[in-house]
Amino acid sequence: MDQDVEGEDRQADDLGSGLGLRAETRVERRASRRRSRGRRAFGCFAGLVSLIVVGALVAGAVVGFGKGKDALAGIFSAPDYQGQGTGTVVVEITAGQSVSSIADTLEKKEVVKSARAFERVARDDPRSLQLQAATYTLHKHMSAKAALDLMLNTQLSVLVTRISVPAGKTMAEVAMILQNSKMKLPAGAAATALGKPAMLGLPPYAHSPEGFLFPGTYDVPKDATAYTMLKLMTANYAKAAASLNLDKTAARKGLDPYQAVIVASIIGAETNRQQDYPKVARVIYNRIRAGMKLQMDSTIHYVVGRNGGVFTTPEQRKNPSKYNTYLYKGLPPTPINSPTREELSAAINPAQGSWLYFTLVNLDTGETAFASTAAEHQANVKKLQAWCQAHKNRC
Repeated sequence: MDQDVEGEDRQADDLGSGLGLRAETRVERRASRRRSRGRRAFGCFAGLVSLIVVGALVAGAVVGFGKGKDALAGIFSAPDYQGQGTGTVVVEITAGQSVSSIADTLEKKEVVKSARAFERVARDDPRSLQLQAATYTLHKHMSAKAALDLMLNTQLSVLVTRISVPAGKTMAEVAMILQNSKMKLPAGAAATALGKPAMLGLPPYAHSPEGFLFPGTYDVPKDATAYTMLKLMTANYAKAAASLNLDKTAARKGLDPYQAVIVASIIGAETNRQQDYPKVARVIYNRIRAGMKLQMDSTIHYVVGRNGGVFTTPEQRKNPSKYNTYLYKGLPPTPINSPTREELSAAINPAQGSWLYFTLVNLDTGETAFASTAAEHQANVKKLQAWCQAHKNRC
């Protein structure tokens, strides 16, 4: 027995002297200590068992969710790619975005593997405070550090500019937009590129670039040339046409795809309300089927210029150009602008109807009235004339 315990027993016996409890108390005390030690030992054992059980439950839950070791590692570290990445990704960072918001954007664009990895790197690098709102050219699957470094190297990563090509522009107008942009192209570079259509990635049925320079907002890659930008536009046309199955859909309706693009260009020039696009397409096809001239002012504007007016003059309608649909039956020789996807869709999916005429009746709203007879059309024209009388210098 432990000497300290023996001493405690003697002290207890001395305290109980004269009470007739010495022998009984000593035995009971020793039995009590043995029970206490047993309880302490059992408590330690139970605690150990509890830890094992909890650990097993956690491990089982992890395995049960199919995460395994990677999930446990993910609790303590942020998943990250290695290296400089591949390919090209355009990422726009707007004014006022926080680092966490930027990190989320980079993860969604697949630049970094996790937003947490980028946040961690940015937090540890004071230069991250210099990140600026801009449009960046980055890569997919970059390490968070490589992504931050490239974004901070604005000479390499920030795009020179963005160029917007509005719907309904002719190729001559597109050339001017490019030439006057911040790209600082050599004089005449855009016109020269348009003069070499074989280099622009046009579809096989295109007769020229007219109609295929798809409208939209374009990010200018570093060191881009006029050819670079024009090829981006024709590539976007190809994507839109493919999404509409334009070639096969046009063929089923007795059109070649080039004719469909011509019709789409007229639709966009004649009305600015998307809900009217299919009806304008139907009028064009009905008039051609009936042997009528199209008599579209927009095709004459293509030759003589619009000059801000909506209508054409008697002199302009005498122009001998093949684009003068007041003089010649059928479609003009080429598209008269670059149509949008919605206009292309309307050209190959015209509305059902017997309309042969249409006219604007309100230039502010773009409201257009359709008619099946000449008498109905004349009534609609009077509505337009009344509107023009009420709005001087607008027509």
